[in-house]
Amino acid sequence: MAFPELLDRVGSRGRFQVLQMVALVVPIMWLAPQNVLENFSAAVPSHRCWVPLLDNSTAQASVPGAPDSQALLAVSIPLGPNRGPHQCRRFRHPQWQVLDPNATASNWSEADTEPCVDGWVYNRSTFTSTIVTKWDLVCDAQTLKPMAQSIYLAGNLVGAAVCGQVSDRWLAESARWLLITGRLERGLRELQKVATINGKRAMGDALTVEVLRSAMQEELSVSQTPGSLVALLRTPGLGFRTWVFILCGFALGFTFYGLILDLQALGSNIFLLQALIVVADIPAKVGTLLLLGRLGRRPTQTVLLMLAGLCILANTLVPHEMGALRSALAVLGLGGVAAAFTCFAIYTSELFPTVLRMTAGGLCQMATRVGAILGPLVRLLSVYGASLPLLVYGVVPVLSGLAVLLVLPETKNQPLPDTIQDLQRQVVQKAARIQGRPVLKSTGF
Repeated sequence: MAFPELLDRVGSRGRFQVLQMVALVVPIMWLAPQNVLENFSAAVPSHRCWVPLLDNSTAQASVPGAPDSQALLAVSIPLGPNRGPHQCRRFRHPQWQVLDPNATASNWSEADTEPCVDGWVYNRSTFTSTIVTKWDLVCDAQTLKPMAQSIYLAGNLVGAAVCGQVSDRWLAESARWLLITGRLERGLRELQKVATINGKRAMGDALTVEVLRSAMQEELSVSQTPGSLVALLRTPGLGFRTWVFILCGFALGFTFYGLILDLQALGSNIFLLQALIVVADIPAKVGTLLLLGRLGRRPTQTVLLMLAGLCILANTLVPHEMGALRSALAVLGLGGVAAAFTCFAIYTSELFPTVLRMTAGGLCQMATRVGAILGPLVRLLSVYGASLPLLVYGVVPVLSGLAVLLVLPETKNQPLPDTIQDLQRQVVQKAARIQGRPVLKSTGF
């Protein structure tokens, strides 16, 4: 009798499992809105410098000929990089010559302009007030926002490391891991707790240390292999797939947080875009679970990563005027990344043996958080090219998807490995099936 049979006796799908799921889901439900809140609280509305001819009635009344507001704007604000009014500079003095039909851009120079020394005028049709407008950070937002977001996400990483031990007290320790690592008495208590909560107290009381030792005899005989980070990275074959999973986790955090924290760059209506992303997220995750059962883990992970990357890359070719198409591609890209997160969590739990599963999971989560920290900083590259950040966000998941396809094995319908030896045995059996003959002896992957 192995661990699956032990778990069936105390209840593998009961009240205990539901309570554990609720304990995990509820905190995440509070964290997710906090992560995207800055899209709205620190949004950057359209703006221009405050200028007397437009914003001071006395100065406006003194202008002869009563020119319209567009003419006053043209003589007060230079053209910006997008050929619209510059958002962070103004003319030192009105440039009336630009109203001449024969005037050219060379009629004024950079020396004729100055920063917005008197403040800004904001378009408040969408946001009446944000952090950026409250503190007049609009012209520094392109640099300050990515840096502030990275600091916030770094705080998440530090908080997870510091407070993780405290937060995990609503949660039970893995009985499987306790037994595999030789902690039979504590593993017994956890199994009895599961039995009690699931209404199978008699089954739990019938379990003893001797019963567990007998049931897990094979696993315990080979569980002396150290379940450490060193073993995870240095075991032949296992270390290589670990690095690929680190790349995969990095790509997910890097791309998702780099894009989701700057929705203004993906569409004109961020309220609609956020709503579409939320609506698309639910069917994307449900569809992922169906694909995992039909296609398997490796093809699903590969397809989702590459779909997300290609949609993001396609957005670099779409002009800003085609807002609907840009929004649709953004929703597909972010939906693909979100679905890939679901596949990633399941794939990780099946790919690594029990003695190393938590270590591998923690390492991959750390890679995801490091990617999330670096993701917003990529937007600083926009000074060299408006499409350069999207290009980077798209290439990274495509490369990680190719790495998954070429390196990682399929785990669909495979027994969950408990030890490194179990994993090696699966590799040997697979090689035997491929070669069409039995393998007499194998000393490594």
